[in-house]
Amino acid sequence: MASALVTRIHEIYDRIAKLESLKPSEDVNTLLTHLVKLCIPPSNIIIEDLSQEIQDMRMNLIVLSGHAEGLLELEFATFLSKIPHPFKNLDLFPYYGNYVKLAGLEYKILSEHGMVQPKKVAFVGSAANYVAHQIIASDDELEKRMKFVTRDIMDVTEELGEYDCIFLAALVGISKEEKFKIVGHIRKYMKGGGLLLVRSANGARAFLYPVVKELDLPGFELLSIFHPTDEVINSVVLVRKPIFQD
Repeated sequence: MASALVTRIHEIYDRIAKLESLKPSEDVNTLLTHLVKLCIPPSNIIIEDLSQEIQDMRMNLIVLSGHAEGLLELEFATFLSKIPHPFKNLDLFPYYGNYVKLAGLEYKILSEHGMVQPKKVAFVGSAANYVAHQIIASDDELEKRMKFVTRDIMDVTEELGEYDCIFLAALVGISKEEKFKIVGHIRKYMKGGGLLLVRSANGARAFLYPVVKELDLPGFELLSIFHPTDEVINSVVLVRKPIFQD
């Protein structure tokens, strides 16, 4: 069963890798939709047990699908920034519902661990783009509460200590080595008692996003690991930096 699934995923990867462009198109959208539908159902795949060839394919697939996802988001963000009242039209984005469900899930998990109304929250994601900033700027109150900063997270140091909670997007640090390095950097500079919420993946969904496990988060207190079984793809890992560390 797992072998057949990996074979089908590999076939889609081969077709995606041959595309001249990953910008939104009928071919790109069809292949990525098929890929997501293959990866969402529960699976007994253990990523660590896969051959090196499949491991390499998986890493390349994550990069390609992540790039395609970014181009899709950019296209819709550009469109929304050019129409009146962009916030009233966010649901035009095809995955908007999934994003809302993921945000709701993360809020619920944070609330269950005492983080109900944090004063300052940082979201470490891909480079903030001017289009997203334009959309936020259409709401005066929201713009006052948010700011976009484009910097390598490894260059951000003392500022990380200002935040009660830090979100780490799934595609920040795609390889295990990169993720480990970034997490260690954040742990070094974030405040004691602060929370780090890391987006991860489980089962066949690991062909879409990197996997982060408890062992990948040394120096933190594990609070929760949640693996969705619906259309929300990302798993949620919540950890706390101890107030006092040796």
